[in-house]
Amino acid sequence: MELLLHMCCAPCSTYSVKRFRDLGYKIHGFFYNPNIHPYREFRKRLETLEFYCQQENIPLTVDKNYELEMFLTRAMENLAERCRRCYALRLRETARKAAELGYKRFSTTLAISPYQDHLLLQEAAQKAADEYGVEFIYEDLRPGYKESITLSKALNLYRQPYCGCIFSEKERYYKKKKKL
Repeated sequence: MELLLHMCCAPCSTYSVKRFRDLGYKIHGFFYNPNIHPYREFRKRLETLEFYCQQENIPLTVDKNYELEMFLTRAMENLAERCRRCYALRLRETARKAAELGYKRFSTTLAISPYQDHLLLQEAAQKAADEYGVEFIYEDLRPGYKESITLSKALNLYRQPYCGCIFSEKERYYKKKKKL
């Protein structure tokens, strides 16, 4: 069985690929992440993923367009819904690409993160799957999160310190000072 796997980064892909292969899937990677900020972070994640896929013999299709403005426009329409909109943007494109390439199934490495909203993720993916006539394969990959860290460190892969978007970067680094 073939599976187009949306890959957000190499570290999240390590366990995800292992798990999907164990389930009998032949993986084809897809990188589409216009949310990543700044551009140097986008390039670093892509370069690391390309290295990983080469090491693991995984074909990888890459959308190198850096469409930050599109992501920000959608996110800014309703900041409280930014993650939902981000999932919809990336998974819709993955479903479209799956249909275009002739894949009947797709999934995402985002499902490994304990920091992602899995219900929103599944909802966005299912809507995209329905739109493009492909099947979304949801696998709760969170049990492998710690193993993905171990695997990525063993492979000496660049590990990013935040989800990717400017908003998650702010949440990671900006701490409001308490009033005295």
